[in-house]
Amino acid sequence: MKVIIDTNALMIPVQFNVDIFEELKRLGFDSFIVPLSVINELDNLERKLKGKDKTAVKVAKALAQRCEIFETRGYADDAIVDLASNLSAAVLTNDIGLRKRLEDKDISVICLRQKSRLAIIS
Repeated sequence: MKVIIDTNALMIPVQFNVDIFEELKRLGFDSFIVPLSVINELDNLERKLKGKDKTAVKVAKALAQRCEIFETRGYADDAIVDLASNLSAAVLTNDIGLRKRLEDKDISVICLRQKSRLAIIS
């Protein structure tokens, strides 16, 4: 099964010490996708952030390289919604606004639960 990983989800390993790839495999996912728009968003964050947040972004960029990168343009959330619809993929995100948009389109959403594990919420 395919899963698209959002910007904030790539930062979970540093922020919450959760191995997102192991958790996604536990949930049955074996194809990990990151839109290029997410990589661009990480580049922008890296220039703006400092300290632990900047470290989380650097780790996120490294983790993204373990995924299949899909060529996308524009705002990351829009690219994720379009890509998830086109690929029939679930989305890993903690962004409440994006989660609502995905749920409105009946796209499966995975998020962090109890700061210790991932769960499919819709």
